[in-house]
Amino acid sequence: MTSGLTSIVAYMSNGSGTEVGIVGSEGVVESFHLLSSPSVQNVQTRGWVQIAGTAMRMRFSDAYKEFLSSEVLRTPVLGFVQCQGSILGQLAACNRLHDVEERLARWLLMVQDRVGGEVLPLTQELLAIMLGARRSSVTLAASDLQRRGLIEYHRGQVKIMQRDLLENAACECYSVTRRLFANLYLQ
Repeated sequence: MTSGLTSIVAYMSNGSGTEVGIVGSEGVVESFHLLSSPSVQNVQTRGWVQIAGTAMRMRFSDAYKEFLSSEVLRTPVLGFVQCQGSILGQLAACNRLHDVEERLARWLLMVQDRVGGEVLPLTQELLAIMLGARRSSVTLAASDLQRRGLIEYHRGQVKIMQRDLLENAACECYSVTRRLFANLYLQ
């Protein structure tokens, strides 16, 4: 992606899903697939474009061939995959150990880090899927953040009002994932 935001969602056999990764202009959507040959691909995730943007697209077989032959491409992709793997582990723990409000604050900050701007076009249904939570739980969490003046939420848009206080409301996973991405850019 060169702009916008895509969430990587893992689905269960009953159709329910939750976000396991997030990709903005810093990365390659579904980059994990480059680690195995095209003949063994078993896609268990799906990319959802959350915020429209631009991207470059390439047939997988061509991308895989370039990945194998070009160190200039392979090195940053492997760094991104390593970063995504670390984030995947962090988000798994986060979804199990932190409450919906903390996770919502973390997720909004992660989105803003990738797309910029104060207003994020996000519905409660989408937020529920991304957080692996019930829509009613997301509604309560968003209402509390809004009551405290950290965000404004209406008609599918979230506006971050006080980022510093939203960072305080987020679970520790936000600072961990932010540090992981900062280290990725230093390589």
